[in-house]
Amino acid sequence: MITMQYLLSVLDVDAGTATPDEMAAIDTFNERLRSAGHWVFAGGLAAPDTATVVDNRDGAALVTDGPYLESKEYLAGFWIIRAADLDVALALASDGSRACNRRVEVRPFR
Repeated sequence: MITMQYLLSVLDVDAGTATPDEMAAIDTFNERLRSAGHWVFAGGLAAPDTATVVDNRDGAALVTDGPYLESKEYLAGFWIIRAADLDVALALASDGSRACNRRVEVRPFR
């Protein structure tokens, strides 16, 4: 069976807002991904104000504090999964969205 990899991005508006119940649901979802063979990697990210942006396009690195984009929503965490096709990835993203109680964006890797 040929599988593709997908990035499931968790979008949030507030840093560190996951409740204990949401964290437990995420742990359960992660275990389901592992046992079904979909798991590749996952992680939660610190708040956007902890970000540092490095831009070395002009031959001299410019380092600035803060997020790359000022936005109401930010990337709070992610899963990288294996799935047979987009339909499977979307179904898993739906379950992940329910588990973390956040919107989830699905993007295939090239």
